Amino acid sequence: MSRTGILKERLVPAKVFGKSIEDDGEVLVKVEAVQPVPSKPMSVRVRSAVGTAVVLWQGVSEAVESEHHVEWTVDEGIDWTGNAWPSPVSAPALREDGDHIIFRGRLSLAEDGGAVLDVGGTLILFDLAEPPLPEGVDGSWVEVHVAQDYVTVWPYEL
Repeated sequence: MSRTGILKERLVPAKVFGKSIEDDGEVLVKVEAVQPVPSKPMSVRVRSAVGTAVVLWQGVSEAVESEHHVEWTVDEGIDWTGNAWPSPVSAPALREDGDHIIFRGRLSLAEDGGAVLDVGGTLILFDLAEPPLPEGVDGSWVEVHVAQDYVTVWPYEL
């Protein structure tokens, strides 16, 4: 299922592995404007309890400069040893490295071939690229590096 299809189904909070996909009402982020780049969608700096990153914004421009509950959409799959690997640190994080966003969290695998990364209480859905992930990665701490242009936040109200 495409990320857009998943998003449309989330009008009612969904469950993955017994956890709500949407924020539980306690995970807020501060959204700040960044200098616009011609010919690119609007970008914002998202400040969360686990870190900061500049990502694409799918809300109205008037909603910037305030706190929001957001849903993260990542349009790049997990490619083990290509853009994802075990983390030496067992703590959630969000940060930038050049033109990439780095998510660190606990990975949970789905039976349908997808994955959920729990980054400090925010659950982010990922597709899995080939080849399959190695045995024992389910439930482990991983880092996923994603091109900045493939990371979007969508504001929502509880």
